[in-house]
Amino acid sequence: MVKFIVREWGEWVTNAIFLVFKYFLLMFSITYLPLQLGQMTDLLFTERELVQSLKEYIQAEESKLAAVKRWADKLEVLTRASTSDPEGFLAHPVNAYKLVKRLNTEWSELESLVLHDPSDGFISNISVHRQVFPDQEDENGAAKALMRLQDTYNLDSESFSKGKLPGVRYNAFLTVDDCFDMGKTAYNENDYYHAVLWMQQALRQKDAGEEAKVPKAEILDYLSYSVYQMGDLPRAIELTRRLVSIDPSHQRAGGNLRYFERLLSKELREMDQNRPEPTEEKPIQLGTYERPRDYLPEREAYEALCRGEGIRMTPQRSSRLFCRYQDRNRNPRLLLKPMKEEDEWDSPHIVRYLEALSDEEMNRIKELAKPKLARATVRDPKTGVLTTAQYRVSKSAWLEDEDDLVIRRVNQRIEDVTGLTVDTAELLQVANYGVGGQYEPHFDFSRMSDVDAGGATVFPDFGAAIWPRKGTAVFWYNLFRSGEGDYRTRHAACPVLIGSKWVSNKWIHERGQEFRRPCGLTEVD
Repeated sequence: MVKFIVREWGEWVTNAIFLVFKYFLLMFSITYLPLQLGQMTDLLFTERELVQSLKEYIQAEESKLAAVKRWADKLEVLTRASTSDPEGFLAHPVNAYKLVKRLNTEWSELESLVLHDPSDGFISNISVHRQVFPDQEDENGAAKALMRLQDTYNLDSESFSKGKLPGVRYNAFLTVDDCFDMGKTAYNENDYYHAVLWMQQALRQKDAGEEAKVPKAEILDYLSYSVYQMGDLPRAIELTRRLVSIDPSHQRAGGNLRYFERLLSKELREMDQNRPEPTEEKPIQLGTYERPRDYLPEREAYEALCRGEGIRMTPQRSSRLFCRYQDRNRNPRLLLKPMKEEDEWDSPHIVRYLEALSDEEMNRIKELAKPKLARATVRDPKTGVLTTAQYRVSKSAWLEDEDDLVIRRVNQRIEDVTGLTVDTAELLQVANYGVGGQYEPHFDFSRMSDVDAGGATVFPDFGAAIWPRKGTAVFWYNLFRSGEGDYRTRHAACPVLIGSKWVSNKWIHERGQEFRRPCGLTEVD
């Protein structure tokens, strides 16, 4: 299996390229976040242009108002004098003429000036750019991305709200309204766990005196019901009482309070307990409620590896790892400059090649891929229909030899360093993982039926984590020599916490390798 990964990692701009050489005809497909960092960078410049257009509009409005004000000031002086002695004023024939002229001509000109709308240019500009603006789906996707990061890296809502993230260069803060919208996104998805965390953060900042458009009663309404859904009746009652005290006429609050109290009384009777005395409400923290389990059995192991925890690299295993110069049986293209090869893991064997690509090559690959980045899909194993999937969040493009000399050179280098033919390989695939971009644990081999394919960073089965290093390539086989899948190679791409990750993959099919990697004597050779 082959996988090239080009990464831009936060402020370090670490462009790492992983080569993961894959070896079986697979059904490859992708889904991803609608907006990735490359596109969002363009949006920053679009926003700057719109700000300039807005300032020009303001300047035009100010010029217009200044002209109107000059008219008003001049006419105020004139009318004050004319109305003090109307007959005497109009006795002068010039004044009579100018009054008629003003009312017939000059006031019409003033009317035209007032009716002239300087916003036309700005509205036209924003209408053009609106075609590439994020939509509600994008906003929801960005909110969910923050929640993925929150879960994977054990970050509380306050850390996000105050911009306390590792490795950040710029401070970025979330307002009460931002936190409320995050919670509302989760609430609308019936994700009450995250709804509680973000509504609680919105309430905390509101209680601290931060101004916001959203009223405190609305925050309490969402928070109290979400807490109830998490099974915490005492806290739901306390929050609802607080809501009623703020807004006694609230339509749902009174009914909810009575309902919650009846439920709690029933539970206490069934447990033969007295109702506890009210205690001071403690703020909800990250660990107050247990995150509901989902469809992914190795979720905890996967996320721990993403945090650098649970890596099972022992001294004994480490002693079996070496580095070497690789010329792949004296390949002519590698004789003068053999590839530097380092062992990353012993079994299954994973190696890393240093200086696999130059900065110029990586930049060129990204340059070629950016215009082609497009939303991809996964193939439904039951229906065969292409559809989206939440477990992979990235964007992709496909590059072929004819696109550029760099692509031909990279493909040749893949063949040289692996000893495998790329004649039957897939095109070079480039993916960009933006904020929260990920690919949950999956296999990269297939029986043409029910498996999606993609990139790799951590291996939950044997506790390995492969970290990006500039210009390097990572290589492993995900099939045994027999053609059977090596199920240990189930792997995942962790969510991007800071920055943008670029990944370039090359899948080499099993077909065509019969004499380059012949079958072993057993299924697991």
